[in-house]
Amino acid sequence: MAIMGAFTLYFLLPIFWLLVSSTKTLGNFNSTFSLWFTPTSITDMGNNLVNLFTYNEGVFPRWMLNSIVYATVAGGIGTILAAMCGYALSKYDFPGRELIFNTVLGGVLVPATALALPLFLIFSQVQLTNTFWAVFLPSLVSPFGVYLSRIYAASSVPDEIIEAARIDGSGEIRTFFTVAVRLMSPALVTIFLFQFVSIWNNFFLPLVMLRDQTLFPVTLGLYTWNSQVSQIPDIRTLVIVGALVSIVPLLVAFLSLQRFWRNGLGAGSLK
Repeated sequence: MAIMGAFTLYFLLPIFWLLVSSTKTLGNFNSTFSLWFTPTSITDMGNNLVNLFTYNEGVFPRWMLNSIVYATVAGGIGTILAAMCGYALSKYDFPGRELIFNTVLGGVLVPATALALPLFLIFSQVQLTNTFWAVFLPSLVSPFGVYLSRIYAASSVPDEIIEAARIDGSGEIRTFFTVAVRLMSPALVTIFLFQFVSIWNNFFLPLVMLRDQTLFPVTLGLYTWNSQVSQIPDIRTLVIVGALVSIVPLLVAFLSLQRFWRNGLGAGSLK
């Protein structure tokens, strides 16, 4: 328990510092270093939020919206595609199945940063750099999601249920969406969360692909602000407050979807 408590403190202390620092003005940063709130923390926090959402013609809300669209829409579509691919690799026997699966496993081992430059060269050939699709389309691919879907489909979707659905006249697509998806829901939530966090934290691909700041995700936007701190010291507070605001969607996603994990664990204990 002592070790777990130490690690909990290690992980929570930076978040607490971020919360406290978001309630300070630029003068507080220059004069004090404190891990506690000041008497004017609520007022300063409100002013910092107003400045954050109105600075540079309100570009920060646009960055947040971009990240939400990239992470939610691309993460959701990528989860469905990964689930369909993993289900097909698990339940259908066809030539080259193991070769395809081994290729997918190889894709899991390749870091995303190593693919940024080849993707840039490919998208530049079709004139899609500096567009929404330059970040959205690569985010649809999830080799880890395909791997997890195949493993989970093999263990949680019995062949007898699929055969019964076929006997009742259900097509393959209908069987997948009405039977397999329900049984695979804990794995799909896991895949979606991995995709959501990965896309939300994605930095290098947007850095390579995008030049228009209205298309930036929040990670790249805060990076551009942070690089200007030496020239514009007032941005330091905006960067800290923006970093705090940017983790709120991640917390909401985890807290709202964790019940599906608990349901999956409970179902597994009764089998």
